[in-house]
Amino acid sequence: MQQFVNVTLTGLTQGLIYAAFALALVLIWRSTRIVNFAQGSMAAATTFIALALIQAGYSYWLALVVALASGFVLGAVIERVIIRPVEGGNELNAVIVALGLFVALQALIAIIFGSSFQSFPAPFGLEGFRIGENRVAFTPNSLYIFGAVVVTMLLLVALFRFTRVGLAMRASAFSQEVSRLLGVKVGGMLTLGWGLAAVVGSLSGLLIAGGGFVYPAYMDSLIVFGFVAAIIGGLDSPIGAIVGGLILGLALSYISGYAPRGSALVTISALVILMVVLLVRPGGLFSSTTARRA
Repeated sequence: MQQFVNVTLTGLTQGLIYAAFALALVLIWRSTRIVNFAQGSMAAATTFIALALIQAGYSYWLALVVALASGFVLGAVIERVIIRPVEGGNELNAVIVALGLFVALQALIAIIFGSSFQSFPAPFGLEGFRIGENRVAFTPNSLYIFGAVVVTMLLLVALFRFTRVGLAMRASAFSQEVSRLLGVKVGGMLTLGWGLAAVVGSLSGLLIAGGGFVYPAYMDSLIVFGFVAAIIGGLDSPIGAIVGGLILGLALSYISGYAPRGSALVTISALVILMVVLLVRPGGLFSSTTARRA
């Protein structure tokens, strides 16, 4: 029973981290209709900025604010300078450019900050809570992750459902020409979408880094699992990103904890889960139904 509780709590914590990155992918998709594969490297870059501030003696919370602000600036600049010139062409162009950015940013991180493993402090304790005579695999830092992800989801839902800016961002993503005719500043909305998505991505990078080690490619596994979580829940749904992340986190935790050689099956299990969900509901669990054209 104790093992089951610990495996479940570990899965919930990991699932919330996957969900945080999935939220960044959902945000960029809702804002621009682009899957930004460079999101992980962008998050790693801002995490190293935060680490440099912490190592210089500044508090974690100041480093967090600076990292999120840096993420916004980085996302906005990349959209304006690198993505904007290819947005009007073939849809694959932006994806290919994003993949190139993924590689280039990792190399730049290694040049500036080094390629060695570096310890990143956690803002809260990493010792599990005590229930009776036992400690469970749920820590004060896990509570922080839970709160950060839920608040981020609620803010995104509120942005897209209840604000004019959110509606303008979605309109710009779906039809730029019609949006311009309606007076929407499409260029500004696309830049804002990239900036906000980079902020959420930066948050996910900091959440997974807390209490662990970081290096230029430390986000690679999170990119894979976060993308799978976003597809499971539906690329257009913030709530789906949370549910997809939790489903994936719990499933992989149970497989790793109970299956023979479970740790070796984690990656392929994520692929199997993704395939099963797409066979049952191709658009994801929380996708909206669209009518077919004749």
